[in-house]
This record gives sequence, C-alpha cells and structure tokens, in this order.
Amino acid sequence: MLNLFSLRGLPWTGADGQQKVQLTAAELESLRSELADIEEREAHMKARLEHIDGILRSARLSGYLYIRTRWTALPGEPAPIDDTKINDWLPRFIVLHGQYLSPQDSTLLSDVVEVGSLPSFTREDEGTRYSFYILTRQGLRYECSHVSQIQVDTWLSALQTGCKVVSESDVLVPNGSSKK
Repeated sequence: MLNLFSLRGLPWTGADGQQKVQLTAAELESLRSELADIEEREAHMKARLEHIDGILRSARLSGYLYIRTRWTALPGEPAPIDDTKINDWLPRFIVLHGQYLSPQDSTLLSDVVEVGSLPSFTREDEGTRYSFYILTRQGLRYECSHVSQIQVDTWLSALQTGCKVVSESDVLVPNGSSKK
C-alpha cells in the first residue's frame, strides 16, 4: 500500500500551493486494480484470523513448544545415531483441539500410541529445557520441549488423557501397586 504514495516517474505539478499527480487512465485503472487486490487479501486474512481465533477459543491446550521429529528404527535397522549435539529444535505453536494435534501435520490423537517424558537437557545459551515425546503408529516420533516443567507436565497430562494412553509410571503391576 505504501507504494501508492511513492509513485516514481509520474509527473508532479504544483498549482495553488498544492501538489498534484497527473495520471493516465491506464495508470488510474492499475491503481484501482491493485487496491481491489489488497482489499480482497485483507478480507481473506480477516476470515482466516477469525477461523484461527475460533479454534483457539475451543482448544483444550495451546502454546509454543520446541519440536523436532524423528523416525523410530524399523526391525533389523541399526540404532539411530546419537544426535543430542544437533540443535534442530524449532519453535512451533501447537494446538490440541478436538481429536487433532496441530500444526504438526494435524496428527490424529487416535494415531498416537505412546506419550512419555524425556530427560531434561541444558543448552548453553538457553538454560534447562524439559521434554517429552509423542509416538505415532506410523513410527513418527515428535520430541517436544519447553523451559517450564509445569508446561511440559500440562501437555503430558492433556495428551495422555486425549490419546487414552498411559505413561510408564502409571502402569499397574499385578499386585495392585503402581510401577514407579
């Protein structure tokens, strides 16, 4: 839109102390067309924002997490290499809405087979991060982290409830006590 006010190459004429621009009919039509395109994009963006706002209002949980993805090793494959030194954690805004976990490829909660804690780790410039993982039936493993232990515990609880999976610490052993 700012380009409308910096019209290079257009003749400026001063009359009565005011500056005026003389436009040809083609230039005027081009400006009208650009303005109509901008208004259409604005309406589209407003509709998208309203849709996102509605999703966030009805979401069970949402927030920023650092995420990286890994594939689990198939039977007979060598164990994955140790990649703890690789900093490929990307910040993503994640929403737990209905039966979906978005935007991580809009994973269906029914596809999640396991959710659990991972050890916390420290990055030299960021401090301690607490982490957890989400494993899908397709073998895709999302590793998620946050600087707040409370946030990680909240996500774990919500995912275990939504996916109807139990963590290792909640499994009951035959004598009726909890395995810890």
